[in-house]
Amino acid sequence: MQRAPPVPAAPTPASPDEAGYTIGINLGQQLHAYGVTDDVPIDRIVEGLKDGLAGKKAAPEEHRRLQAFLRSELDAVAAKNAAAAKEYLERNGKEKGVKATASGLQYRIIETGNSTAASPQPTDQVTVQYRGKLLDGTEFDSSYQRGAASTVAISSVIKGWQEALVLMKPGAKWQFFIPPELAYGQGSRPAIPGGSLLIFDLELQSFKTPPAPPKPAAANSAASSTAAAIPR
Repeated sequence: MQRAPPVPAAPTPASPDEAGYTIGINLGQQLHAYGVTDDVPIDRIVEGLKDGLAGKKAAPEEHRRLQAFLRSELDAVAAKNAAAAKEYLERNGKEKGVKATASGLQYRIIETGNSTAASPQPTDQVTVQYRGKLLDGTEFDSSYQRGAASTVAISSVIKGWQEALVLMKPGAKWQFFIPPELAYGQGSRPAIPGGSLLIFDLELQSFKTPPAPPKPAAANSAASSTAAAIPR
């Protein structure tokens, strides 16, 4: 009989000092994600935090103005990142071994893989290992770090991946430089600010064609079955 996994012990509660610091870290991470770094005076944040702890609430108009401010911060970050991406791609495209497609996707072949094998089709599923970084080197995702390859449908991933995967052969390792318009555009994602160029180290391990969905029963057969079930 298989034993149930042990229930993890409840964590020891943080001290008030530790809790206060962690609350501050979480708030800072949220503001950083919006692109707010030193735009807002820390003393005003602390003042608002104290008032909130005392029970004070912001008026609806203050909330609306805050949302407008955060949106403007996100837009400014996205515009800055998009300009940096364009400048980087112009330089990178001149580097030795870097090739580009008509859409602006750039890539460098590290290992060619099985040159006699077929490449995946847009409707296929692929099993890959990958590492994704931002232009400043920040790693935002990695199957290597998770210790397991990922299997995904090509049609479900960003445009840059869709275009890249059908160029590769099983066993190939390529590095891709994906402009924002082939990634998430001006929109942001967790750990990926808007307008970001994405750099991927991508290894195609294998691919497969998913089974075709079952064909629906013929209309006349369905009608006959229904008619047979109706009592006379």
